[in-house]
Amino acid sequence: MSGNYYGMSFNPFDRDIATKDAFLTEDMKEMNGRLDYLKNNPGIGVFTAGAGQGKTFSLRCFSSKLNPNITKFTYICLSTITTTEFYRQLCSCIGIDAQYKKSVMFRSIQEYFENMSLKKKIHHIVCLDEAQYLNSDILRDLKMLTNFSMDSKNCFSLVLLGQPMLNSILMRQPHEALRQRIIISYNFGGIQEAEAVGYIRNRFTLAGASPSIMDDNAMLSAYSSSGGSIRKLNLIITKALIIGTQHNKQTIDTDIILAAVNEIELV
Repeated sequence: MSGNYYGMSFNPFDRDIATKDAFLTEDMKEMNGRLDYLKNNPGIGVFTAGAGQGKTFSLRCFSSKLNPNITKFTYICLSTITTTEFYRQLCSCIGIDAQYKKSVMFRSIQEYFENMSLKKKIHHIVCLDEAQYLNSDILRDLKMLTNFSMDSKNCFSLVLLGQPMLNSILMRQPHEALRQRIIISYNFGGIQEAEAVGYIRNRFTLAGASPSIMDDNAMLSAYSSSGGSIRKLNLIITKALIIGTQHNKQTIDTDIILAAVNEIELV
């Protein structure tokens, strides 16, 4: 309803925006540059960001451009699971049979990656999202999973995505060996003010509407209420468009943004 009222063909602040229409922030560009390096140099990469700052979307943009003939990509979003459950999930995602014993699955997984890398010449990238929830046993096993031919080869790349607390977890002494295997890392700083204004204007234009439907002060107000989170910024503006439509407002101003923020905080 609000989209039609403001001349938009769709809601450009929705979470399912196509990667081809992505507005890449500096954080996302930094992450994608490092992922490109990891694509050509197998190893472990760690990326951390606050909730809604765009790390998973950035990963989606990166993976959408990969050539499946030379690079295979597997994404796993983990919660709190046991080590055996982790192995079974990984087996399922890469297309090999899960077994009862962890040791058997370990060997099967390593054989799979060796075959992909050394015989088929296909680089496999495995991404574990929400990695701050991985237990210590899984983190220990990740170090061993990436050890091939007495630690002389890297047969796949591992990407760990998580919230900033993941860095603190990896700094603990038991994870020293895993930490030494990390070849790239990046911590998101959050969307900046100028980027947010550019992002909002770009999104309106993408949907066929004029950026002038939201005044500059309203854009800055929406940004300051977002805490650097693109997800929250999208939610604030979507709510503001609904409120503006309900009150027949031609322009989204600061008052409407504040009303939107208040409604979101009440949920």
